[in-house]
Amino acid sequence: MGCSGCRVRFNFGKALSKVSVFLTMFLIFTYFFYCLTGFCDSVPRTLYDRQTLDGDYDASDDNRRVPDNLRPPPPPPRLRPRLPDAASQRNGTDATETGDEQVAEVLRRTPDGAKRDAPARTDGIPVSNSFGTKKFPQAIIIGVKKGGTRALLEFLRVHPDVRAVGAEPHFFDRFYDKGLEWYRNLMPRTLDGQITMEKTPSYFVTKEAPGRVCTMNCRTKLIVVVRDPVTRAVSDYTQTLSKNPGLPSFQNLALKNASTGLIDTTWSAVRIGLYAKHLENWLQHFPLSHFLFVSGERLVSDPAGEMGRVQDFLGLKRVVSDKHFYFNQTKGFPCLKKPEGSSRPRCLGKSKGRPHPQIPSKVLQRLRDFYRPFNHRFYQMTGQDFGWD
Repeated sequence: MGCSGCRVRFNFGKALSKVSVFLTMFLIFTYFFYCLTGFCDSVPRTLYDRQTLDGDYDASDDNRRVPDNLRPPPPPPRLRPRLPDAASQRNGTDATETGDEQVAEVLRRTPDGAKRDAPARTDGIPVSNSFGTKKFPQAIIIGVKKGGTRALLEFLRVHPDVRAVGAEPHFFDRFYDKGLEWYRNLMPRTLDGQITMEKTPSYFVTKEAPGRVCTMNCRTKLIVVVRDPVTRAVSDYTQTLSKNPGLPSFQNLALKNASTGLIDTTWSAVRIGLYAKHLENWLQHFPLSHFLFVSGERLVSDPAGEMGRVQDFLGLKRVVSDKHFYFNQTKGFPCLKKPEGSSRPRCLGKSKGRPHPQIPSKVLQRLRDFYRPFNHRFYQMTGQDFGWD
């Protein structure tokens, strides 16, 4: 009898065990069935998973799902340029060389100077530009205004090993108080073997700029694009006149007294052309070997030749050559040929190649006589004869 009870209990235990196994398998099967039909997607898929699974993915769907407090702020409004008046032109405070300075102003207003990398968009899918690192520039185009700095930068950006800020940061002359970290955050990301560059032509004529650049890195390579100072002054005046038609005449600004012909060196258009004086300030902080002086005239007549010198100075392979340029007869300067995948060639903007106003020949000759000793001194300091006299 006792043995019979043991067998009953044993068989009951086996049956219960089988039932438990059956129920467990049934629950697992049910779980997988619902998962496969999409009802238990408890973990949100990433943006890239959705794009992979659904070819008709629309990025705006994700934006609608994001709570309001987590959405990024809207982009800042486009700023209108402020036109310089005659007084600011005379005192050297005229604002920008190119319209892209408005972009730089937006970047400067970013809180704490933290310029975020704008996500690139490919087929409607935002992709963060997170490759490479942000570094201080190893080379800076420091001058001069209306010498050809924009053309040089655009030509350099054709090179695959050059990454440059498009807008002028003006860090070492206007925004130094924001700090070096703010400045570095403005730089584009670079990979190993690439160099970081920026250009702000007003650095060359700013007294404090050489010491500040050296504080960042005394081994920084410095490029100065120079041009006949008389032609440069007329070009400078032409640009300002286009923004402020009520500007006094060139001769009234250039001469302190028309009868004596005394030159007004307080006018920025004249003062910038005293290249030797500005270079003396820079040579107190940097050796001459850290400078490359590019001829603005040869950058127009022989862009490939000057670009060869620039690439050698920067330690780059000579990639940018004569095959990249053609001469635009309308504008009167070289343009980049149409890149692969582009519908048209790359030429500088409408602000480049403006016709200059007629200046009395006596005023121009007086300016040439004034600049001649400064030019000769500049030739001696650089070891280059630019042929302006």
